[in-house]
Amino acid sequence: MVIAPNGVVYVNTWSGRYYGNDTPHAGGFLVALQDTTGTGKANVNQRFGETVQSGGAGGTGIGLYKGALFAEINDKIVRYALPAAAIVPKGPAETIVSGLPLTGDHPMHPFIFGADGSMYIDVATATNACQVQNRSPKSPGIDPCRELETRGGIWRYDANKTNQKFSPAERFATGIRNGEGFAIDTAGNHMFVTMHGRDQLHTNWPDVYKEADEEATQPAEELLLLTRGGDYGWPECYYDAVQKKLVLAPEYGGDGGKKVGPCATKLAPIAAFPAHWAPNGMARYDQRQFPARYRDGVFIAFHGSWNRAPYPQGGYNVVFQALAGERASGGCEVFADGFAGAVETPDQAAHRPSGVAVGPDGSLFVSDDVRGRIYRIVYRGGSGSGSGAAQVTPCPSASAPAGSISAVDAKPPEGTHPDAGNAAETTSLPVPNGATKDMVVLGDRVYHGQVGGATCTGCHGAAGTGTPLGPNLTDTQWLWGDGSYRSIAKTITAGVPEPKQYRSPMPPMGGAQLTPDQVSAVAAYVWALSHRAPQ
Repeated sequence: MVIAPNGVVYVNTWSGRYYGNDTPHAGGFLVALQDTTGTGKANVNQRFGETVQSGGAGGTGIGLYKGALFAEINDKIVRYALPAAAIVPKGPAETIVSGLPLTGDHPMHPFIFGADGSMYIDVATATNACQVQNRSPKSPGIDPCRELETRGGIWRYDANKTNQKFSPAERFATGIRNGEGFAIDTAGNHMFVTMHGRDQLHTNWPDVYKEADEEATQPAEELLLLTRGGDYGWPECYYDAVQKKLVLAPEYGGDGGKKVGPCATKLAPIAAFPAHWAPNGMARYDQRQFPARYRDGVFIAFHGSWNRAPYPQGGYNVVFQALAGERASGGCEVFADGFAGAVETPDQAAHRPSGVAVGPDGSLFVSDDVRGRIYRIVYRGGSGSGSGAAQVTPCPSASAPAGSISAVDAKPPEGTHPDAGNAAETTSLPVPNGATKDMVVLGDRVYHGQVGGATCTGCHGAAGTGTPLGPNLTDTQWLWGDGSYRSIAKTITAGVPEPKQYRSPMPPMGGAQLTPDQVSAVAAYVWALSHRAPQ
């Protein structure tokens, strides 16, 4: 989102087909929203720009510079002239930059403008850790990582020039896995960017990270001070939240956090947040409506985790991080929470924060990409200088433990083993030929991370109904094989290196070291999910 001086909110939307969970709107991917009644709610809603029919797929990046609207569409950043008497452009878009990479895990391109007209664009990585085989157990890192030539960093272009072409020559900074959120302190000439930490330490390297909770708590999410020529470490390094330093990744010879090697010369973050919270949009607060403590820092929308399974997920909130010049000032504060509702998982969250923007009146806008909503947060207590510290909810420490393993809400009868409640429900599932009810029950435990170390729920959801990362397993449509018990076991064993409809591959056995019996059991459970009688 971006908000014009006249209060019009401009939103860039992205094709639901990327996630496989929605049909794109028939209108333009860009939206102009306006409140002309003073109620605090948009009563004007106009779409414009590229459509599905014109070959558009939308984008995430959007910004205003010199009275013009800039937006990401497909592999381009384009510019629209905004007329004085209307909120949507009347003429065609001009291409500023084209040829941006669209493949792999992170094909989005958020951007921000410097005061001199420089346009800084995030070109995120195509892989998790630049492995020979992406997201696969014990697959080494490519050395040197050739992906860094065109991915994994920030590129700089001139917002005043048209028809520029993407090339390695314009790289401004490197070693940034996925920099979704930008903020600029124009007074101090400081620029900041968030970074999503890498995934699957325990899943892909169980001999190095022997405890599953190490995957749930490492590595930290990061807030970086962006500098020209800076190297922030990906893929060789990740930020260890416990040791508070960059350490060597296992793909490049790391030993679980002891070795540092070349990471000693990389740039560490200025602030760290709990692992896998997924920092998306970021906005510097430069207005005066909110209390004084919010006038020197950034709001960050955390989209919410998936890779903390089988431990409780986290994020799904908006936090405030105070800054002092080019450094963080203390820990962060949970500013707005409760978006997810009762269950904080990707497949069951009611709402997930994604974008944040500050309005000209000092209101904070937050977008939700589950329900397609935008929230406006206002403060009515007066601007005063009081800190209101007593009402602050500190963020959990980035080094906090993972918590207890999550399980389906079921209270077992007294005097039985702790899994009795789950087992009673699972034993009612159908059983494929060649399996037994005991296998289905074991498969339930494997699927939910209680046996074998698998993290199936991270991609397919706790109920198997699918997430943006993995398909619905309760459906009767199968992307690989014919849906038979044997074909499901074969797919689990071999993995899915090149998904047909999803952006992330599934490593063999979901990245775990499952025994043949455990593979057969989870295959029986998945088969049972898709053959369960309608409720």
